[in-house]
Amino acid sequence: MTSANHDDELAALRARRMKEIQDQLQQQAVHQLEAEEKAQMEASQAANVDAVLRRHLSPDARARLARIAMVEPKRANAIKADLAAMLDQGSINTPLSDASLKQILAQLSKSRSNASVRRI
Repeated sequence: MTSANHDDELAALRARRMKEIQDQLQQQAVHQLEAEEKAQMEASQAANVDAVLRRHLSPDARARLARIAMVEPKRANAIKADLAAMLDQGSINTPLSDASLKQILAQLSKSRSNASVRRI
């Protein structure tokens, strides 16, 4: 009988472990699906912003944004989002030239240009 008890305990342990593994796999699948949906949504939003900017920026202005994106991708994304918001609000005349983009960039980065270095 002890053999039967051990077999029952072993079967119960196996069943419990199998359940834990299945739960973990299910949780991983859910997290992966959520991450894929989030990435898809972000890609869609970025494509929409890029489409808006393509319609309203001159080729020189788009080239300037592309150069900024090569150096500072996060900053370029923030600038693109700001420009898209300004275009949606109608606060920018289109098509936006490179000179106009420079002025807007200067306004957006006033805090960066106000930083000064003091030498003692």
